[in-house]
Formats: sequence, C-alpha cells, structure tokens
Amino acid sequence: MFCLQEKPELVEGKVDWKGRTARKHEHGGMRIGLLILATFGFEQMATVALAVNLVIYFSGVLHFEFADAANQLTNFMGSSYILSIAVAALADVYIGRFNATLISGCVEFLGLALLTVQAHYPGLRPPKCNIFDSTSHCEKVGGGNAALFFIALYLLAAGSAGIKAALPAHGADQFDEKDPREARDMSSFFNFLLLIVCLGSAASLTLIVWIQDNKGWDWGFGLSTIAMFLGVVLFTLGLPMHRIQPIQGTSTIVEIVQVFVAAIRNRKLQLPEDPTELYEFDRDAEAAGDKEFLPYRDTFRFLDKAAIKETPALRHRQSESPNPWKLCRMTQVENAKIVLGMVPIFCCTIIMTLCLAQLQTFSIQQGRTMDTSITGSFKIPPASLAIIPVSFLIIIVPIYDRVIVPFVRKFTGHPTGITHLQRIGVGLLLSSLSMAVAAIMEVKRKKVARDHGMLDAIPVAQPLPISVFWLSFQFFIFGIADMFTYVGLLELFYSEAPKGLKSLSTCFLWCSMALGYFFSSILVKIVNRATEGVTRSGGWLAGNNINRNHLNLFYLLLSIMSITNFFAYLVAARSYKYRPRIVPAVSK
Repeated sequence: MFCLQEKPELVEGKVDWKGRTARKHEHGGMRIGLLILATFGFEQMATVALAVNLVIYFSGVLHFEFADAANQLTNFMGSSYILSIAVAALADVYIGRFNATLISGCVEFLGLALLTVQAHYPGLRPPKCNIFDSTSHCEKVGGGNAALFFIALYLLAAGSAGIKAALPAHGADQFDEKDPREARDMSSFFNFLLLIVCLGSAASLTLIVWIQDNKGWDWGFGLSTIAMFLGVVLFTLGLPMHRIQPIQGTSTIVEIVQVFVAAIRNRKLQLPEDPTELYEFDRDAEAAGDKEFLPYRDTFRFLDKAAIKETPALRHRQSESPNPWKLCRMTQVENAKIVLGMVPIFCCTIIMTLCLAQLQTFSIQQGRTMDTSITGSFKIPPASLAIIPVSFLIIIVPIYDRVIVPFVRKFTGHPTGITHLQRIGVGLLLSSLSMAVAAIMEVKRKKVARDHGMLDAIPVAQPLPISVFWLSFQFFIFGIADMFTYVGLLELFYSEAPKGLKSLSTCFLWCSMALGYFFSSILVKIVNRATEGVTRSGGWLAGNNINRNHLNLFYLLLSIMSITNFFAYLVAARSYKYRPRIVPAVSK
C-alpha cells in the first residue's frame, strides 16, 4: 500500500539536485516557478536599462561618434541574442539547463561588475570631454581600457544569452504536462513570464536609468550588478526544490543539421515511389520510449533523401547502427521540413528588430536634445521613454487575453481569436507606421531647432523648446506592434516546433532579433557611405550633431522597407501550412 502511494509522486524524466527521481510534492511546481520568475525579473532589471541607455555611455563617456555608438550597441544586443542558440544546444548536450542558467548568471554578474569598476575609476576611461563642441578633440577609449570594456560587455552578452536560452525552458521543466493541474500551472507560468519581463523592465527603465543619468554610471552599473547578484542567489537558494531535466546527450538542432547533411550526401540517390520505404523506427518497438512520429508530407522532397535506406554505407554493414550523418529517420526529416517551412516567416520578422534598434539608439539621442521636464524640478531621462510601451503591455496583455481574444473568438472561431500568422502581420504593419510617425516627429523637432536658431545647441545643457513626450507616439505604436509580433512569434514557434525543439523555440525569436540588430549596424554604415557626398554633414547619420544630420530620411527609409517587408510577409504567410497535430504513440 505504501508503494502504491509513493509511485504517483515520482516525476518521470526529472531528477533532483542529487540525481534522484524528482517527487511531485517536493520538487518543482509553482513554488519554485515563482522563484525562477523572480530570478528572471532581477535579470531584466539589471540589463534592460543598458539596452536603451548604453548608447549614451558609448558616446558621452567613451567618446564614440553617434553612428558608431549605435552600431556598438546593436552589435552587443545582436550577440546577446544569437549566442542563446549555442547555449541552448550546449545545455541539452553537455551541461543541462540548470547548470547553464547558473553559469550564465555568474558570467553576467562578472560582466556587470567589470563595467562598474571601469565606470568608477577615471584612469580606466578617457578624460572628460564635450563631444558636442566641434573645436574639442575628444580622446576615444583605447588600449587596455578598451579591452577591459569589451571583455566586460561581451561577458555580459554571453551571460544574458544563457539566461534567455536556459531559464524559461528550465522554468517549464518544473511542471508535468501529463498532469492537468500542473499543465494549467505551466500555462500560468508563461503568462507570468511576460508580466515579470515587463515589471523588471519597468524598474530598469525608471530607477536604474535615472540613477545612471543623475548619480553616475558607476552607481547605475553597480545597482545592476546587485540586482543580478540577487537573482543568482535566489536561483541557487531553491536548489533542493528544483526539478532538473537530465542531460539529453543530443541536440535536436544537431539532428536537424544531420538531415540537411545526409540529404546533400545522398543527393544522387533515387527516391522510392512509396514513402513507406523510407527509414523510420519501428513504432511498436519504440512506443514506450516517448518517441514522436510524424506523418509524411509531400513537401521539400529533396530532404527525403536523408531517409533513403539503401545508401552505399549500409549495403555492407546492414547489422550496424546507421550513421546519423548519412541516414535519418523520417520523423527527423519531417521535423526539418517544419523548421524549413518557418524560415520565410522568420526572415520577414528580422526588419522589425531593425526598427526597434533605432528606438534604442537614435530616438534616445533625439530625446537628449529635447525638454525632458515633467514638473518644474523633475526631468525624465530620455532612455526612460521606453517605459511607455512597457507600461502599455502591463495593462493591455491581461485585457487582450481576457477581453479582446474571447470577443474576437466569437466571430473567428479560433481559440486565440486570430491566428498566429495574422497576429504577426498586424505587428509588422504597425512597426512600419511607427517609423513613419518617427520621421514626422523628427521633422517637427528639427523645425523647432531651426526656428529658434538652435541647430548647434548642446544636448541636455541647451534643450530645445519642445517636449520629449512628442517621441512617445513612436514608442507607443511600436509597443502595440511588439505585443502582436513578438508574442505571436513565440506562440507560432512553440506550437509549430517539433517536440524536441519545444525548449529551444524561444531561441528562434532571439535569433530573429539578433539578425535585426546586426543588420541595423550594417544598414547605418551603408546609408552613411551612400549619402556622404550628398549632404553637408558627410552622411545622413554622420557626426555628433543630430540637429544637422538627416535622421528623418533614415526613419522614412525604414518605414518604406517595413511596408515592403509586410507585403513580402503576406506572400509567405499565404503559402505557409501549419503542421499536422499528431498525438505521440503511447503504449497500450
């Protein structure tokens, strides 16, 4: 009787920190889920301020030109997203999600600590200089100081990438999808995840940005370091209660790559007329092994060659296990087809992050030239303008989920109100509108500077007689776009991804954002190079005087690129076919 009571408490496929099978009422669940969410909230508090305000540190303290400062920030942001894919694969194959999260948190803490040290000691940064004075020759950071800075910056990027890749998946590991109650708790966990991101971002965009601007960069970086330290401590304190996913020893990303390699190696082989002749595990033998089996689809047939049984290597070694780089099971091939089918959708979302990068760089530079007063004595830091879309998300996400979706569902019959692809499309269209509004606002801002003879006014010290809240329109519209596209992408990637890629589905979003940031750096350089001979400033975005360059034309270019991308997305979305919903084989 005692054994009958103990057995249901065991959580299949999960262990505790000592490697023993996890018990349902001792490990995991919403208790530890909330602790993981708190860790993520502290991490967001520590880093979001850097995403919007670090461009000021690049230019004002390290003396990069505005365009170079923007590119340094977008390169940093791109790295922090693209590295998440490598960390996710590393966690699956070698170190596990728990260890990946803990190590990444420590690396991120170290990066923030080094930034704090450099910001605190004058000998580790260039001498103070007014970069807005055309007669001054400001020394740019170099030598060992530059090395220290970039080591700190990219330690921070690597740590942040690891948190993004491993922490949400480890949080999901705390719940058993086969238990109806825990399945509902896991759904709540993901809802709370979006909320905690917004709350952590709100604290970062207000408190930490204000401290950076008013108390000093060393104080701001120091507070971020403390926040990251608290996050690591909280995560570690819950160690005895964690459900830990054992190391898988293989990565589904690697399996996807194997399909393409095997298809290329078998490209000269003839496909059989009957798809059932392609290689697949025996369903009955593998039924109890939690294997996923997908039906054959007549798409991307060139990948089917990866599953041709009669390869030259197997003719002489029929009894040996097949080389996975020469022969793949058909479900593995179908998984690769699903991922390949999502590539056009993925590509069409990159340009939206390219637009987001401008709100985190050039829009902050705009705000520094404007009147930031709220009351007679209190001024809002320009970087804190990003609190507008964040605050809006905190309010609108519950309303969208509880009011708008049920209302729309009555007309569409779709469980989520509108499909994932429709949701992404709405966001892409709004991002184009955001850039168009940004161009109009920049024309208005420059007109004020011209009318008041302040084209050469020093930012912050000589603010233009126009409120910084005029920029809130572009931030507000992009906040709505953010809710539609990025959340829609998460839903699409998670629901469409193969079973083995569920834990890595968020990395598709991070990769899209990384490419957007990298392309932003490239686009800025291309635009400056193409326009250096047709403008007095030496390029639309050249120099440190934002009042005399042509940022409005750059925003207009982005709006045109975004609307063109939207029409390309419509073509891709119309041709996309959702994956079949198949229940995995189970033993009888």
